[in-house]
Amino acid sequence: MSEQFTPNNPLPQGAPVPEEMAVFAPEVEAEIDHHLAKYPVKRSAILPLMFIVQRERGGWLDPPGVAYLADRLGVRITDIWEVATFYSMINTEPVGKYHLQVCRTLSCKILGAGKITEQCSRRLGIEPGGTTPDGMFSLSEVECLGSCGTAPMMQIGFDYYENLTAEKIDEIIEKCKGGQVGNGVR
Repeated sequence: MSEQFTPNNPLPQGAPVPEEMAVFAPEVEAEIDHHLAKYPVKRSAILPLMFIVQRERGGWLDPPGVAYLADRLGVRITDIWEVATFYSMINTEPVGKYHLQVCRTLSCKILGAGKITEQCSRRLGIEPGGTTPDGMFSLSEVECLGSCGTAPMMQIGFDYYENLTAEKIDEIIEKCKGGQVGNGVR
């Protein structure tokens, strides 16, 4: 079995490589090595490594982080972007310290996700896709987060907030402001 993935259909066009490549502390490199050791094909580690790079780059996967991943995994820059743009938990733009991701799929929609998004917008003074001027909060609407039985719901970092009401949104935002909520980023 080959240790490296070789695409059988390379892209006809080149993919520009950013001039800058991310650099990480030795303990982060060790964490990355730990994940790479789990996979016989390096490319298979793409998602766990994206989470690490995103965490270390301030909550989003920036071009130098993407260049690092492509180099470390031996894949094209476009291979990294293909995965990054597919998953809502990978941020390809800067986001606030607390990224409120409200599920907008069927169960959540039927049970009031629109009102939850409106309450978040009202409280934060931003629309979905926006970030507060202080960089504290971002608000997004995302596809199914797999918690249909507890709709409406949202995710902040790696934590789910379920059976949401306007009152619960207010409490969650206040807890974020008080630093009592994890954000999935160091």
